[in-house]
Amino acid sequence: MKRIHSLFVVGVVALVVMSWLPSATAGDGPPLNVIIILADDLGWADLGCYGADVHQTPNIDRFASQGVRFTQAYASAPVCSPTRAALLTGKYPARLHMTVWFEQSQHPPQDRKLIPPVTVGNLPHAEVTLAERLSAAGYFTAHLGKWHLGAASHYPQTQGFDVNIGGTFWGAPSTYFYPYRGRWSNSEEIRYVPHLEWGHPGEYLTDRLTDEALATIDRVADRPFFIYLAYHTVHTPIEGKPEVVARYKKTIRPEHHHQNTGYAAMVHSLDENVGRILKRLKTLGIDDHTLVVFTSDNGGYVNPYHGQRVTNNYPLRSGKGSLYEGGIRVPLIVRLPGTTPKDAVCEAVVLSMDLHPTISAVTGCQGKDGKDVFDGLDVSPILKDPSTRLQRNAVFFHYPHYYPTTTPVSAVRRGPWKLLAYHKDDRVELYHLGDDPGEANDLAAERPGKVKQLRRQLARWLRDVDAQMPRSNPNFKPKDS
Repeated sequence: MKRIHSLFVVGVVALVVMSWLPSATAGDGPPLNVIIILADDLGWADLGCYGADVHQTPNIDRFASQGVRFTQAYASAPVCSPTRAALLTGKYPARLHMTVWFEQSQHPPQDRKLIPPVTVGNLPHAEVTLAERLSAAGYFTAHLGKWHLGAASHYPQTQGFDVNIGGTFWGAPSTYFYPYRGRWSNSEEIRYVPHLEWGHPGEYLTDRLTDEALATIDRVADRPFFIYLAYHTVHTPIEGKPEVVARYKKTIRPEHHHQNTGYAAMVHSLDENVGRILKRLKTLGIDDHTLVVFTSDNGGYVNPYHGQRVTNNYPLRSGKGSLYEGGIRVPLIVRLPGTTPKDAVCEAVVLSMDLHPTISAVTGCQGKDGKDVFDGLDVSPILKDPSTRLQRNAVFFHYPHYYPTTTPVSAVRRGPWKLLAYHKDDRVELYHLGDDPGEANDLAAERPGKVKQLRRQLARWLRDVDAQMPRSNPNFKPKDS
């Protein structure tokens, strides 16, 4: 039985169709559709095709065999909101002054040695989002799932999306089970996921968001569309389907890196639903002109939840919040019909902010004035030939905030070299990622020349993007040891 909510979608789509304009096309065939599937807190090593030892992800693994799997893709930030802003605008989070999640942007902690800056919480309307760019070219645009880029005045509908299903300023749901509302964590705050009415007991959020995405695709499959499907999973609360959790309890062994059965079940459901999206594209006969991107907003969450560590980013160090590889390196798989070779692996360094200029290029939707300003690169050449060298000197990261995995820190990667500069004590660490992807061997003392070079380059970048910096706390008093 179709849900009543589908009538809402039909109504909105009908209004959009009335004003639809022909889209730009990237060739002689039909216009290229675009689907971005963004997981939340999914670690680099959480998928089978990236070496997961417990999680079963046959659908995503099969998808990877049909396109390009990136091994050195980075989220633009180690936490959610900044990466999402970078993905939609093509700009560094530091340039946007969006370096922490929405809820903390205006209220940095005051009890640490450094006071993080007050940052931008609402994605500015002055920024041109990918949705706005594609909408101007005649695309139907839909956002489903997690938004986390501002209050109601800056919701997806104000940033180029025709439809917003589920997007709010909150960063996570209180529960993954219908009716998707309740107290958040240990607080008194009541959270909910809107526009998902008329469900049923036991219904699962990841399944439901996919239902809504499929209903949307069904109704706009005859015209160009952009679907931004931002799943909440695998963010806390760690709630897998009970029957799937029970299955993983039978498979986990002490020698496995992944030990959390609830998390494994959530990854399993994510994979099932990615498979549902891909199957529908094929059934409708539009998979041959639909670009599909799958990635994550930051590295896996390695801290405990209800007493159990959530995931393990081995062989990478640390996790979400940190600028070590485990906090920023993420899975990225891209399938561009007629372009990407099958079962290709690409070692190029790319970032989530590259998606906007790349998608603009392959859809033929660049700015008409030719004055697009991006920090990200159009990496479409490597989608055709993954061995192509990008014209990129270095990549930068800036997280002037605290997290359980880090103190305020900035970082630069140039070639195989990576330098982390911690602001609390002016300490630096240097790693050669080619030899040491797990960042176990700090070479700062042995390579002072390389440290000096990278520190100078990082400082110049911080000035160029007008990065906000933490400041000393005059009222800080260290606790007695």
